[in-house]
Amino acid sequence: MNAGHARGGVLLDSGERFGVKPGLLARLFVPAVSRILDSIDGGLASGTIHGTLPDGTKRTLGGNAPGFECEVALHDWRALLRLATGGSVGWYQAWEAGEWSSPDPVQLFALFMANAVSLGDAARAKGPWRWAARAMHALKRNTREGAEKNIHAHYDLGNDFYASWLDPTMTYSSALDYAGDGLLAAQHRKWDELSGRIGDARSVLEIGCGWGSLAGHLAGQWRDVTAISISDRQLEWARTRFPGPEFLKCDYRDMAGQFDAIVSVEMVEALGREYWPTFMDCVARNLKPGGRAAIQYISIADAIFDDYAASADFIQAYVFPGGMLIRTSEFRRLAEQRGLRWTNQKDFGIDYAETLACWRARFDEAYHDGRLPSDFDQRFRDLWRFYLMYCEGGFRGGGIDVHQVTLVKDVS
Repeated sequence: MNAGHARGGVLLDSGERFGVKPGLLARLFVPAVSRILDSIDGGLASGTIHGTLPDGTKRTLGGNAPGFECEVALHDWRALLRLATGGSVGWYQAWEAGEWSSPDPVQLFALFMANAVSLGDAARAKGPWRWAARAMHALKRNTREGAEKNIHAHYDLGNDFYASWLDPTMTYSSALDYAGDGLLAAQHRKWDELSGRIGDARSVLEIGCGWGSLAGHLAGQWRDVTAISISDRQLEWARTRFPGPEFLKCDYRDMAGQFDAIVSVEMVEALGREYWPTFMDCVARNLKPGGRAAIQYISIADAIFDDYAASADFIQAYVFPGGMLIRTSEFRRLAEQRGLRWTNQKDFGIDYAETLACWRARFDEAYHDGRLPSDFDQRFRDLWRFYLMYCEGGFRGGGIDVHQVTLVKDVS
């Protein structure tokens, strides 16, 4: 089935516009291969890549200090061209084209993330490719109309799709304190942590409610819960399974009310940087004096944020159009400017890596059992698996983290 007509084709077609398509340029590029490899070798402060080149020769990169160990086989020199010009977008397109392979790509992604500062621009989009990627990403801004399209492209892929590999609660965010008792128990710990942050609050607003499981959990504690989303598919699921909360189709920008508490889990990353102030306005506007907001969000390290923000990476191109990971220092400043005191930050990035590993195992199991919806073609299924590995590697490498924080609106 053609990707443009298969379910999920919107994401695939959108990402295609970001990359370089090697042709004659690839043949002209071959003499520069050694310089690219030398640049990566010199930028690896820790960890090692054991590489096999297209001509069969072996080369080891890094090895300067202990770190992630990975194996990579280059099957076509064009893979390095894509990496050198398009960064992570080009590296995915090279993988999709069969130009490189690895027995465990997660280790490679973790290594690149762990060395992101020392590698500099060795594995980032450059020049006109960077400018073009940034321009394409800007077209996906989360205006009111754009947000509807972006949400539809990702979250409205279908409840049947997500149900095939998420846990039974349909929780699509990091678990907490992942232990031997499994994913579902760790997700419940996450809910309990968020619930504890808002204390005995009676009226609660959830901004970006997903499939409704957290709202249902909070309503089960005898709270009055209002939960908002702009995803039709998610709201349809939530309303049929959790009768306690009031589920509203509402853009956060339009929400007006007064609540004892607010919760929001991994919603702000979908907004884009220019809308972070608008999100904080929503929290400050809807929270009663003395109220508390429990926020779970994904960040990228300050040291690499500016380079990340100057282009668009694989996730922005193919998976979350319009999104951007949070810079904690900037996000905190926006909160404090609105009278929201930043308290009790908890960081648990490795738990997200474990959550993603579990999702991938469940996804693989669903694929092998034939439980993935048949109207997703093989190309989309490969994209989704790459996405789960890429994210897991980012958290294991340490440059990406997930946090919970409590914002307190002091009584003036």
